[in-house]
Amino acid sequence: MIIHVVKAGDQLYDLAQRYQVDLNQLIAVNELPDPNRLVIGLALLIPIKGTWHTVLAGESMWSIAGNYRIPLNSILNANPNIDPTALMPGMKIYVPLQSHEVQQGETLATIASLYGVSIYSLAQENALTITDPIFSGQTLYIPREKPIIEVNAYSYQPDAEGAQSIREVGELLTIASPFAYLVQSDGSMEPFEDVLMIAASYEENIVPMMSILNFTPEDEGSSVTHTILSSEELMNTLLDNILAVMKEKGYQGLNIDFEYVLPEDRERYNTFIQLAVDRLHPEGYFVSTALAPKTSADQTGLLYEAHDYEAHGRLADFVVLMTYEWGYIYGPPQAISPINQMRRVVEYALTEIPAEKIFLGFEIYARDWKLPHAEGQVAENFSSQEAIERATRYNAEIQYDEVAASPFFRYVDEEGVEHEVWFEDARSAQAKFDLAKEYGLGGISYWVLGYPFPQNWELLRENFLVRKRL
Repeated sequence: MIIHVVKAGDQLYDLAQRYQVDLNQLIAVNELPDPNRLVIGLALLIPIKGTWHTVLAGESMWSIAGNYRIPLNSILNANPNIDPTALMPGMKIYVPLQSHEVQQGETLATIASLYGVSIYSLAQENALTITDPIFSGQTLYIPREKPIIEVNAYSYQPDAEGAQSIREVGELLTIASPFAYLVQSDGSMEPFEDVLMIAASYEENIVPMMSILNFTPEDEGSSVTHTILSSEELMNTLLDNILAVMKEKGYQGLNIDFEYVLPEDRERYNTFIQLAVDRLHPEGYFVSTALAPKTSADQTGLLYEAHDYEAHGRLADFVVLMTYEWGYIYGPPQAISPINQMRRVVEYALTEIPAEKIFLGFEIYARDWKLPHAEGQVAENFSSQEAIERATRYNAEIQYDEVAASPFFRYVDEEGVEHEVWFEDARSAQAKFDLAKEYGLGGISYWVLGYPFPQNWELLRENFLVRKRL
């Protein structure tokens, strides 16, 4: 995909002509609220399948096209703003994917064999499953080699809505995590409606992962966690109840999300993780944890001190870095997941945890703050699609913070109140994927399903091959 940032005077029809793409496909891939109104600064995905090539000394458009085995016109059309006679080393050229027109009698397997790619990567590149039928005359894109990762997504939606969200993006998920079972001080858990989400996961060949947590909006959970972690009997009671639910409902793994654990309970928390691994591994289940976004081993604060990166990385099968919430719902407006802060967390994590065990947390919602911000004021959450709709409605020019790699805008509502909105777009999503690729991380973990963000899923498919465990 190419990312085009709207400038004054841009119109969709002209962009479709410039990039030689179908207008309806351009509208559909971005799910634009009003195709006739493009706000300045809006990041559009241009649906050309391909990759970026860095020009080397002596290369020409003709030689690059030949190396990638695609027609010269294809690479020229994908780079309308580049003079093919003036290539310089270091320039970025977009190289479209090779395409194949399906012939009578061909299958995904025979086409994959013809081009020397796996049937799974061929199917995923074309938003198919390996069992989907293909038809004579259909155009398929031949994938190039991509990093293989695993993708988890949490959902705290009602069961039926969560199941629908899982189905909508199921081809791009390895793991789905209904969120969550609330732990009680006696080792029991509050009931949780998750049957439909688990069923949807299996329908989409996704591993369902049971999530447990210790907190609510009204209670940080420090006391409950201290009570459980201080008693081997209660820890085993909790694990007995977890195993009972996993066996009854078909979960295949556990995610432990204990936050605001008292600093003095740090070693007890490590002991609980070890006990969970000892109890669950022999039963064939995996164990993961969610980690607060630390940037050093000695970082202070209730959220951080009891989260021992080295121990979690050693004991758990993988960890989820909760690299979000800098732009806190109760705090002043700022990027929710600034890439510069995410990088600091990842770089520290890599000193304690193997890269393949790290899942990079990725939030996919927007946040709207009223201005001026007052202490105790609560920001509004909604989807990035709603953010674009608001920018369009109020004709607000979208800005982009290069340091945070995050878009934002301001608008004044009908009552004269000024607002500041931070959200995710194609540029910020690509920045996060580039970070995961740069450090060879094992996965991406989305917080949370239920916030439409079509550009993200297209770019995820573009950047990675998502492993399926089932």
